[in-house]
Amino acid sequence: MSRLEIILGIIAAVSIVFNVFLVLYARGAIVRLLSVSEELGDFHAMVDAFTNHLKTVYELEMFYGDQTLEGLLQHARSFNDQLDTFEYIYSLTEEDTQLDENTEQESKEEEEEEG
Repeated sequence: MSRLEIILGIIAAVSIVFNVFLVLYARGAIVRLLSVSEELGDFHAMVDAFTNHLKTVYELEMFYGDQTLEGLLQHARSFNDQLDTFEYIYSLTEEDTQLDENTEQESKEEEEEEG
């Protein structure tokens, strides 16, 4: 083996090890990002439910016009609006879920038409 072949072999080995490490790191980063995306989507749903519940309570006859509840409702709406700025993150996993639901619904409709 010539000196050039040895050097090229070492460079190729280092390159392969680096690429394997890079692929494993990227895969881990994507898994973590999708996990955060899913959790943020769940958090957004919880804040939405809280805002709607608070609105329902505020609209009850006994609490209508209560300044404390009105302030809390405005704060919840503001918080929900601020959370909407992160939609690009939690929409990463919602798109997959919606696609799966649409596919299931279409297959059920096809089964009903055939049956």
